[in-house]
Amino acid sequence: MKSIRKFILSSVAAMCVFPSCSDYLNIVPDKNKTLEGIYTTREEAYNALASVYFYMPLDNRRKSTWLLGDEWVQPEYNVDYTQWSPIRVMERRMTPDAPYLGIWSGTDGAKPLYVGIGVCNDFINRIDAVQDMSFSEKEDWKAQAKFLKAYYHFLLLRQYGPIVIMDKVVSPNDKLESMYVPRSKIDECFNYIVKTIDEAIDALAMRREGIDLGQIDKLGASAIKARVLLYRASKFYSGNGDYNNFYDADKGLFFPQDDAATTQVKWQDALTAINKAIELCEANGVAMYRYEKRILDVDQADFDANTDIMQTYYNLRMVICDRWNKELIWGCSNLPFTDNQEIYTDANIMIQNGLGHPGTMGWNNPRNSSQSLGASYKTLERFYTANGLPLDEDITFSDATKYDVVTTPGPSSNPTEYAKTRGILQPDAETIKLYLNRELRFYANVGITGSYWRAYSWRIPTKFYFGTPGGVQSAQSSYAFWTAIGAQKPVEITSMNDDPRTITLYPTPIIRLADLYLMKAEALNETLDAPNDEVWEAINKVRLRAGIPTVQDAYTGPNVTGTARGKHRYKDDMRDIIAHERKVEFAFEGHIFWDMLRARKAVTEFNAPVMGWDKAGENATDFFQVRLCQPRMFTLRDCLWPLPTSELNKNEKLIQNPGW
Repeated sequence: MKSIRKFILSSVAAMCVFPSCSDYLNIVPDKNKTLEGIYTTREEAYNALASVYFYMPLDNRRKSTWLLGDEWVQPEYNVDYTQWSPIRVMERRMTPDAPYLGIWSGTDGAKPLYVGIGVCNDFINRIDAVQDMSFSEKEDWKAQAKFLKAYYHFLLLRQYGPIVIMDKVVSPNDKLESMYVPRSKIDECFNYIVKTIDEAIDALAMRREGIDLGQIDKLGASAIKARVLLYRASKFYSGNGDYNNFYDADKGLFFPQDDAATTQVKWQDALTAINKAIELCEANGVAMYRYEKRILDVDQADFDANTDIMQTYYNLRMVICDRWNKELIWGCSNLPFTDNQEIYTDANIMIQNGLGHPGTMGWNNPRNSSQSLGASYKTLERFYTANGLPLDEDITFSDATKYDVVTTPGPSSNPTEYAKTRGILQPDAETIKLYLNRELRFYANVGITGSYWRAYSWRIPTKFYFGTPGGVQSAQSSYAFWTAIGAQKPVEITSMNDDPRTITLYPTPIIRLADLYLMKAEALNETLDAPNDEVWEAINKVRLRAGIPTVQDAYTGPNVTGTARGKHRYKDDMRDIIAHERKVEFAFEGHIFWDMLRARKAVTEFNAPVMGWDKAGENATDFFQVRLCQPRMFTLRDCLWPLPTSELNKNEKLIQNPGW
């Protein structure tokens, strides 16, 4: 879909129907046309539909919600804090004067979603006037705009809590007072969003194909509806006592103080929507991803010798990078031409001379591979052991010896173990016990010493010590992972760095099937007194693809600790298992922050410093020292974004969020 910048308006209070032009317009309307005549042909309407999609947030970039939480760490020596504003949020540096990632009115380079909602409303009002379109096509396009209007409201609610519902076009002829609308209560916001999605779903095409990929369809809308209802039932939005003093102008509470029975009804509504979305997706070919393309030449021999493990590795390594694969239900295709501001360029390591494609620009050249956005130490420990258990629940893992330096299995030194790790770990390489016997998502997602980094159609044997592949190359270089830990998940394995055109782009995943399965496990668990086979079956669809034991086998097998044995049979413990599974499956995909927020765990989870290795270390002894990299502070105030001061000054009916 074309990305056309139209209707750039100043704020929710000044929202109107007059389009404004910019240098980015592909098509500039004739200035002599009347407003009513703008949508007279299908081509003009299509361009207007593109403008509706323009307001989709561009995730997978430095300034996106993907960097919220505690997974990512920016370069140590980068002094331009504004480039990494999501991480500034986690340091409690935000102010109401210019909020970071401010989607309310478009501060800090964010898309102004209330402007986008106004564009949606205007499109819905005008599309019927187009002459050279069929009725069904008009209804489909109108439904797309209606869904996006609901989706933009949901993103605002997720970030700000109670929001202003904008369901109609504000005309320049309307009285000024009508433009100033108060915030609605949380339940009213959710009800409006769900109602609007429901109105859109029936008219949407079942599944988009070809050039229409990225436009919302019935499958995507159903999946997002399920997510919306999951949020509505979650602790942050249902019965949240932290906001029992947050009142609107009429002295009504913004956040519902639901009792257990009301919350149960909300969980059941979520489960119904999730089941319907799964049924619809599975009936239309959506399935858990499996890599079926060409294996990297450098991997072929290891793939042939260790097929099952290497196949699983590729499934996990490419699950988000393989364009429009079967698991992706909806993704954002509004991709920018790379400007070295994307997560996949910031996260990619520089390639040393002599490795990879001969066209790559070589070691120490950061163009389109700046080796600057790394992962936190905490992320390392989140991934399971090979037995499918958290580190502290596996008796084969020793916390006392996890930093001991060891040598990986080799074909001669340890042929039995080497057969299991071939293609995953470098043979006879220096590493630590923490990096051994981990699940394959660990090796596919993270960049570590003793394993491989796959990019440039090559696999780079990473070490991450000072002066080695993946490591810092000079004492003051900003092109280095501050924690000396990489995140290769968002880096497509064939992307080059010599020219932006050689970077393999892929749609940013918004929702994929694994999410629906884990949502089902969560919602079903909440509706039951104790988890059952159906709960376990849903989570196991994700675990089995990852190559780890089922949750039943993991928690009754010989490797689980006594205190954790059988915990999958209890509701509260199963809730924790599902939450942990989401952290692992969706690592580096922008989920953990929002999952912890809706579970009312964000303050305890994120109010902690970021730790990492000593990147200046030139050998294992000096390198594998856990050190403080970045202090962070996250409090209850930070769970809701502040409304911009400029909006409060314009609209006296707006009430600021607590603590701001």
